[in-house]
Amino acid sequence: MPMQTLQVALAERSYPIHIGEGLLDVAALFLPYLAGGRVAVITDSNVAPLYMARVKNLLEAADVTVIEVVVPAGEGSKSWRILDEVLDQLLAAHCDRDTLILALGGGVIGDLAGFAAAIYQRGVSFLQVPTTLLAQVDSSVGGKTAINHTRGKNMIGAFYQPRAVIIDVEVLRSLPERELRAGLAEVIKHGLILDPEFTVWLEQNIENLVARDPRALIHAIKRSCELKAQVVGDDEREGGVRAILNFGHTFGHAIETGMGYGNWLHGEAVAAGMMMAAELSARAGMLAFEDVRRVQGLIERAGLPAAGPALSAERYFELMATDKKAAQGRPRFVLLKAIGHACLRSDLDESWIRASIASRSAKTG
Repeated sequence: MPMQTLQVALAERSYPIHIGEGLLDVAALFLPYLAGGRVAVITDSNVAPLYMARVKNLLEAADVTVIEVVVPAGEGSKSWRILDEVLDQLLAAHCDRDTLILALGGGVIGDLAGFAAAIYQRGVSFLQVPTTLLAQVDSSVGGKTAINHTRGKNMIGAFYQPRAVIIDVEVLRSLPERELRAGLAEVIKHGLILDPEFTVWLEQNIENLVARDPRALIHAIKRSCELKAQVVGDDEREGGVRAILNFGHTFGHAIETGMGYGNWLHGEAVAAGMMMAAELSARAGMLAFEDVRRVQGLIERAGLPAAGPALSAERYFELMATDKKAAQGRPRFVLLKAIGHACLRSDLDESWIRASIASRSAKTG
């Protein structure tokens, strides 16, 4: 299939998203951003053995100097300590404001490298080259960059847009199955909140996505990026409609924090969170319980958890109070009015929230 290119429309901060097969070998996609002749490739210990040499050889063939920055794989690298180590390596290599930062990896690397780019010498250019499905359909698009804090996920960060996003679906062949399925959570999310027709397509094609069919993957990635780009273009800094992209994330971030970062993958936590949010939508009288069962069926067919861990409702409320969408310590929830139509609510009866958590949590004893 030919390369697909979309545009994130943000005036002078607009940028392209390129989607296709074999794009890691297309120097023309990288070179327009390398006028300074130096690039710092930030990646992790899992991705580096797979793709660092390939990217480095491509760039060095164009007379570009490559600085390699490799951090430990996993959510633990979204921390002050690792961020400081990254910045130290950039300084030691005498990276200046003309040095491009290239984020080569999944969501952790995209968030970490993007935040480093936002604050290094008051901001340098960066590219997103996502290597996981979750990063390709969600975290690489939209300019959210962050590290975690012990009190909450993604609490320290900045809105900072990349110069471009380069998505090579061939890298998904090396992705562990658990990571692939986790990425499908964000694909499903985009359909549930924004596009009922895409949700139907997912119901018809979810097994093809799990099997890594390239045509199905390119379609799902493109449509997810189109939907997210439209929302980001309307609300770059999440002052309004962009908050609906957090469907499942209020509960999901609580799961990630409460269970310890990395024990539940982000997509797994979001999947369980979407089930809680769908249940809550029904209890609030908005979503038909038949549609809750549709959501559950899609999540389960993707091999994702339809129930969260056995955390108490009190622990959820404690964790959700620090969520970035909370208002005056009161959690706000993205709910579904129907499949493909979402809204933000903060006026919910606490008993509905507790019942939704209990109904969609693992049972003990």
